[in-house]
Amino acid sequence: MFGLLNLGSLILGLIAWMLPVVNLMRYKKYSHRNWVAFSIVSISACAISLCFQIFYNYHLVKIADWSALMDTAGATALVAGVLLIVTIILNAITLIVYHCRTTK
Repeated sequence: MFGLLNLGSLILGLIAWMLPVVNLMRYKKYSHRNWVAFSIVSISACAISLCFQIFYNYHLVKIADWSALMDTAGATALVAGVLLIVTIILNAITLIVYHCRTTK
């Protein structure tokens, strides 16, 4: 059951990256009313993904699986940082692109 937290975290992390990319790909084709909603959902997916990782680490602490925790803590911290930074950068690019379009 708790292994599904890692799968859910991975899927939500991919969603967090895909939504701004979809937003940028639709930039010239469609109306621009939904770009804020896509950005909010993207940031929310990133936050829930990171929360799932915190819950999984808490589960490892609760069951006292110290070897698993020590083996995965470094990689988890690195991947969580990359997820957060890339999500923020993609959404900032989306904000800049759409803001420049609406001010013209």
